[in-house]
Amino acid sequence: MNEDLTDPAADKAEAKRIAWDLETARRLFAGPVEFRLSAPELEFLPAPDVSEIAFAGRSNVGKSSLLNALTGRQGLARASNTPGRTQELNIFDVGEPRVFRLVDMPGYGYAEAPKDLVARWKRLIFDYLRGRVVLKRVLVLIDARHGLKPVDREIMTMLDKAAVSYQVVLTKADKIKPSELATTMAKVEAIARTHVAAYPEILATSAETGAGIPELRAAVVLAAKS
Repeated sequence: MNEDLTDPAADKAEAKRIAWDLETARRLFAGPVEFRLSAPELEFLPAPDVSEIAFAGRSNVGKSSLLNALTGRQGLARASNTPGRTQELNIFDVGEPRVFRLVDMPGYGYAEAPKDLVARWKRLIFDYLRGRVVLKRVLVLIDARHGLKPVDREIMTMLDKAAVSYQVVLTKADKIKPSELATTMAKVEAIARTHVAAYPEILATSAETGAGIPELRAAVVLAAKS
């Protein structure tokens, strides 16, 4: 005889907690969110006085669009038709008084960028990851249509070595069929489990439809508080 091991009270409490987290994050991002500065080197970063959540991803992964969707502000992060345009750490303050910062990192993996420029980007990214004490989590953005590429695995390994917590977030989830998305998520989850610094939960998002954005907001807020 199979026994029902579910706990209705616990399930209700968990659903209430999730709803609370989603609403708390929605209200926070509905408040002030402002561009602070662009830092070409670490010395230009603001004082490390609040938590920071960084966004990393290949060029053309949809990072700017996701940041705009996350904050509910269409022109906050400037998307470009020219891959590799973001060459600095772009800093955004969230909340008034400031609660935490978002950090838009330079896109990686753009093959046509000059080698010396790519080397400078990598140095800036690694120095930031290794030396920023207020960095709570990096969101590694992956195009759902393509899954993990070797350069993504390289970044994940670098984050492992730097002992920086990170979470994989799939972008452009609306561009593929639900069955294909499920397959991609399963593959990415399996790989993420082999990386010591990877957060276990994979999020699927769409800046165009808004799918997964409330959950991403909640994940960002919870990480900033950790």
